[in-house]
Amino acid sequence: MFELLLILIIIGLTLRGRTKRKKNRSIDAELKAMIDDVRESEVIATEIRQFLLDIINDNRQDLEKFSDVRLRQAAEMMERIGPGAFYWMSDIAATLALGYSARINGVRTNVDEEVGESATPEAIIRAVVQV
Repeated sequence: MFELLLILIIIGLTLRGRTKRKKNRSIDAELKAMIDDVRESEVIATEIRQFLLDIINDNRQDLEKFSDVRLRQAAEMMERIGPGAFYWMSDIAATLALGYSARINGVRTNVDEEVGESATPEAIIRAVVQV
């Protein structure tokens, strides 16, 4: 009888340990997924910011607007990132428009504080598109 009780206790402890390990693994998997999502968002933000900076650079050098290179770059981004890229860039454009209208109306914004009086388009993009 004592042996039977001892065997049941050992089996119970073994099963309990397996359950805890499974819970820890699922929590680790969730944490890993969250970290991967954050990294992916940072990569996307960096790619969009670089695309906008490339367009500014093209304008400064009087290169062709809607060039094949930029259209191909945009198509690759849309293919990889999906509609989120279009939405994100539209949101950035809307934020820039709101900031510019605030500037015209004499309202200071957080972008004014970050870039100061000597604002360049690149500095504004870096302030607006936070990575």
